[in-house]
Amino acid sequence: MPTIHLHTVDYAILGIYLIFVLGIGWTLRQSIKTGEDFFLSGRRIPTWIAALAFLSANLGAQEVIGMGACGAKYGMLTCHFYWLPAVTAMVFVGVFMMPFYYGSKARSVPEYLKLRFDEKTRGLNAMTFAAMTIFSSGISMFALAKLMELMLGWNFHLCIWLSAAIVLVYIFLGGLTSAIYNEVLQFFLIVMGFLPLTYLGLKSMGGWESLKHKLSEVAVSQGFAPNTLTTIWTPLKSPSDNPMGVEWMGLLMGLGFVLAYGYWCTDFLVVQRAMAAKSMSAARRTPLLAAIPKMLFPLLVILPGMVAISLQYSLPNGFLPKTADGSLDYNMATPLMLIRFFPSGLLGLGLTALLASFMSGMAGNVTAFNTVWTYDIYQSYIRPNQSDRHYLRMGHIATVGGILLSIGAAYAAAKFNNIMDLLQLIFAFVNAPLFATFLLGMFWKRATGHGAFYGLLLGTLAAAAHHGLTIPLGATTWLKGGWLGAHLHTYHSEMAQNFWTAVWAWSTCFIATIAVSLLTRQAKTDEQLRGLVYSLTPRQRDSTLKWYQQPATIGAVVIGAVIGLNIIFW
Repeated sequence: MPTIHLHTVDYAILGIYLIFVLGIGWTLRQSIKTGEDFFLSGRRIPTWIAALAFLSANLGAQEVIGMGACGAKYGMLTCHFYWLPAVTAMVFVGVFMMPFYYGSKARSVPEYLKLRFDEKTRGLNAMTFAAMTIFSSGISMFALAKLMELMLGWNFHLCIWLSAAIVLVYIFLGGLTSAIYNEVLQFFLIVMGFLPLTYLGLKSMGGWESLKHKLSEVAVSQGFAPNTLTTIWTPLKSPSDNPMGVEWMGLLMGLGFVLAYGYWCTDFLVVQRAMAAKSMSAARRTPLLAAIPKMLFPLLVILPGMVAISLQYSLPNGFLPKTADGSLDYNMATPLMLIRFFPSGLLGLGLTALLASFMSGMAGNVTAFNTVWTYDIYQSYIRPNQSDRHYLRMGHIATVGGILLSIGAAYAAAKFNNIMDLLQLIFAFVNAPLFATFLLGMFWKRATGHGAFYGLLLGTLAAAAHHGLTIPLGATTWLKGGWLGAHLHTYHSEMAQNFWTAVWAWSTCFIATIAVSLLTRQAKTDEQLRGLVYSLTPRQRDSTLKWYQQPATIGAVVIGAVIGLNIIFW
């Protein structure tokens, strides 16, 4: 593993970034006077700031490092995490779901579940979501510490505690507002840091056509058709036709529908950013505007990984290191690209962008955790009916607790060697069944609290059962499945197993919710469900917006653009 030799200018760039991060939190501390200020930024964030924060909340370490790794391992098939699934889901949440979130004045996704269903449904989701944010933050923390240890020679344990301390300070001082403005800063840093990497990587390959030719040779050497790594739909006829090990139905249902919509429509980490917008129209346009740059992100995060795998097969000694079991360590694709192509100064900028991605991931999850813990667990079950100042103080305590729990999760993540596979597995357990609950709750007024609770519970148990009874090809640990003893099916890859785990979880929750709802009485009246169910909510149209500013218009343009990208790279 090569070591980075930083110069004074590189350290200066890193230092300036850290000063800005802490300075934003210090500057905003005077504006944090109430619980709503700390948890939802007082709902006064401008649309463009909220849109960039909405996007940046999904631009943490898992995306920058994980998608680069997937680009090296799966090629352009990784674009399915962005184009059709993610972008259409962002349009759906902006056009259809945000009016319910923002209009209900819920402070969190679990609180919306309480308003729509009942307390027990809210409590179940609050606990599973809190656990998910801790694991996700811990993954970011582990990845940062591991990379700094391998690339800079810094102590692994020191890196974990140092990164935790920085995130703790600026969230503790400024709450969600601090996290949002830092996420906007981090967005621009990531773009400036990784756009030159894409350019230099493509230039070294001789351009896109030359890279396609090299990747066709890589695909053939792996036993696939020449265009497998450079197209997105053609290789999906059979699981054996592509390195992701999934057919079009598994990808379309597992990722394209359940996981993508489950993440963008129900994950409070991203929804919280839109809910902080200053008005309903601003909240609706937040995910729609964020979808536009989202379509271009594969250029920043996937393409460097594709260049890395072509270097692996063209350089005499290879390019990527190997893990303890002898397989290629795809997680190092993007960092090694920085080392290879960036000179002094630009290297400092690239490392700062990498650092920003980790900070963004940790901060986003910790702010979501402290809100859900304070409002949906502490206020509801431990200390209800306290003053706003009391809950603000608990938010600060929850921030410290969330950071400490994330440190523990970071050490647990050290047992995994693929952060994206682990992350999608977590989403399959939490977001997949939750999306079925939301879909029925928002569009079927007959769905009851009992139906939602038992559907959510059974969906989560179905995910556990599927994971425990199946195993990916070549798995050597029970952490990747098969822990119930019997192996009823073997998938071609961990990602394929994750997709089908999500399908089973969503389907079980969907069917169980309908069945139980039909057998139980609806406890809420139509008046109580107004603003929470689509058929009972008046359609809103902001007459102050021009036709091209309307959410439906923006959504139609975005959908047309993403369909065009799918056709071009079919």
